Parts: sequence; C-alpha cells; structure tokens
Amino acid sequence: MVSKKVKINEEAGLHLRPAGKLCNEAIKYKSKITMKSNNVNANAKSVISVLSACVRCGNEIEFVCEGEDEEEALAAMIDVIQELL
Repeated sequence: MVSKKVKINEEAGLHLRPAGKLCNEAIKYKSKITMKSNNVNANAKSVISVLSACVRCGNEIEFVCEGEDEEEALAAMIDVIQELL
C-alpha cells in the first residue's frame, strides 16, 4: 500500500471535468485506488464517488493505492491532479 496527499488549489475544487479525467486514468490500473477527503473515502474509479467527496479549494486529498501496480497508479493520480488543477 502506498499513499500521498495533495492540496487542491483550483477555485472550483474537484468538479465534474477533472473528476472524469481522474477516473478515466484510475480505471487503467488494477490496483484499488481510494481518495480520502473530508472524512469521506471515495473510489477513484467512480465519478459519482469522487464527486460525493465534495472536494473544494484548499482541501487536501489523500490517494491510497493497493495492488500490483500501486506505485504507477499513485504517480498517475498525482500527475492528473497537478495537470488539471
């Protein structure tokens, strides 16, 4: 299991467009990818789950990846967030 935290600096927070791109990237990996924010654990492979975390500007999210490609999955999640937000 690997994890990393990242702060959301985008004024609009984690809205539909970046949530969709994040999920599209997450489904490429076999590992279980969980996004934690605001005391909510969200499945990073589900847009509805990611949106239900209600991530706003200034919030910190933590990605937790477990599985055979966990290192690559974590790096990809962080890259997507940094590129989009």
